[in-house]
This record gives sequence, C-alpha cells and structure tokens, in this order.
Amino acid sequence: MVGGGIVGLAVAWRCRQRGLRVTVHDGGDDDAAWYAAAGMLAPAGETSFGQEALTALLVESASRWAGFAAELTAETGLDLGLDARGTVAVALTGDDLAEAHRLWAYREERDLKVRRLVPSAVRALEPALSPRIRGGAHIPDDLQVDPRRVVAALRAALGDAVVPGRVGELPAGPVVVAAGTGTAALTGLPVRPVKGLVLRLRGEPGLLRHVIVGYADGRHVYLVPRADGELIVGATQEERADFTVTAGAVLELLRAATDLVPELAEFQLTETVVRHRPSTPDNAPLLGRWRDDVIVAAGHHRNGVLLTPVTADLIAGLVDTGRPDPLLEAFAPGRFA
Repeated sequence: MVGGGIVGLAVAWRCRQRGLRVTVHDGGDDDAAWYAAAGMLAPAGETSFGQEALTALLVESASRWAGFAAELTAETGLDLGLDARGTVAVALTGDDLAEAHRLWAYREERDLKVRRLVPSAVRALEPALSPRIRGGAHIPDDLQVDPRRVVAALRAALGDAVVPGRVGELPAGPVVVAAGTGTAALTGLPVRPVKGLVLRLRGEPGLLRHVIVGYADGRHVYLVPRADGELIVGATQEERADFTVTAGAVLELLRAATDLVPELAEFQLTETVVRHRPSTPDNAPLLGRWRDDVIVAAGHHRNGVLLTPVTADLIAGLVDTGRPDPLLEAFAPGRFA
C-alpha cells in the first residue's frame, strides 16, 4: 500500500481483516487532505448535477459509515466523533434561497431526504442563526465524523504494518496506490491538487447543534461543530498548489460564517489549515485496476472521508479476489486514456 491517508489506511485495514498481509508506506507528516477535512458525511450535500454514478457511490458509502465506525471503535476502543444529528442548510438572501431550492429539488428527485423549513422553523432548530435567514432545510440522514480521530484509530489498528517514509517509485506488486495528489507522479494518472483553506475556531460548546451548510450572499460555507467547543469553518477551493494562507481567503470564510451565525465573531481563531484535494478531470475518484499488479484508490476530490468505507470495501475485495465489483465500473483509472 502506497499512501497512509484515511483512504489508504482504511483499505489496508480491510485487507488485513480478509487475512492478507499488508505494509503501508506512510509519509507520516499529516500533509494530506484528510488532515484539513471537516468530516461531513453528507451525500445530499455533495450531490452534483449530472453525476449519477458518483451520487450512487456517495449514498452507498454513507450507508456504510455507521458500521465502519462501530467496527473500528470496537477494535481500538477509540471514539471517532460520529454524530448523526444531520445538517441544517440555510440561505441568507432571496437569491441564495432560489439557488438552494434548485439543489434541494435535484436531491429530492433522487430520494435523498430534504425537509424544507420556513425561517422560524430553521431558527427553532438553531437559535444562534441570524434573524436575516430567508429559509432552510433539515437533511436528517447526514452524519459527521472527526477525520483526525479516524486516522489515529486506523493507525492504531494497523500497528507496525504502517512503515514511515515516502516512496519515489512503485514497489513490486501487488500494490495499491492511494497516495492522494502524489498518485500523479507515481502513475501518470491525471490527479491534480485543488487548494482548500479550513479554519478552526473555539468557543462555548453547544452554540450549534447541527452541521450548518450556508449560502450567504452568493458565498458557500459550512460550519461543523464538535462537542468540545471546536468549530470547523470551510472551505475555499482554488486551482493552486501552494500552501499560502491569504488574508482574503480567511476574510471570505469568516464573513460568510459570521453573517450566518453572528456570535462566531467572539470565538477564538485557533488554526488555519491549507491542504490539497486530489482531484481528477471529472472530480470523481479513480478506483480499480490500473495495470496487472497495480490498483488505484485516489482522486476523491471533496469526498475522501465520505467515500472511505465503500472505497475500502471495494478495493480490498478486488485485491483479495481479483474480481471487480460492478460499482467500480464508472470509476476505472483508465477512463481518461
């Protein structure tokens, strides 16, 4: 296994559960996308127009998360921070609400639950929201998890199977490449870095009860509360590969966040994190056999944490049996050849 991020570790864990011997080559410096990820498990929130196969994979993986988390916690005794209270989506202006309704209708057509709410009902769910909110929706099936806790648990479960250090070329096969943006250099496949900035705030626990996905004067922002008072604000998206935290990007996120929840202006800004999403030309992952002895699990774009359980199951099954699950067909690594 090349790559010790959340996807690579989960694949290795599932492979070992099947009785396979695994070695994970892990850079070990937490520079991958999972380290910045907020951990939203929201297939409805990440559904995009025209991506039917990806939507189906997102929904399938979300349905596997509770079982995946329960198994990992049972094995390691570590709490992953799984929360099942759902998402509240909100719109600040009339134009924001029109855009939100268009997205909600698309999701409802695909049997993804969206309960639309008038402003008073939205604020009954989340009293800290601005009185300017024009409307919203509750998405009850969404979950959240703490990716940093998940990676710590997977590392604990795998123990000395995780070997620190990067590889400059692929080791002798069979090998699974789950190296995030590093997959391009190792395989030549079209995986590019997409820069994202995430902020971590800290304040009084309990200000927000749900994940908030907001549309604020044309800006999109999410707020992910943790039980201990930490709150994650994200995320920007730029076609860049640098790690610079710019004042403008921080301002953009904080302005949208405080427009939706004014009390966040009093929270402490504790961390700014830039990482790079591994993205492909169609923003869908590369999953499956690339050549006889090399299997790829990379290019998950914004959905690496959400797609972890289904990726781990499908890739481990392919490694073990040699037979690809039909769910892999749309994500074959050779589709851009």
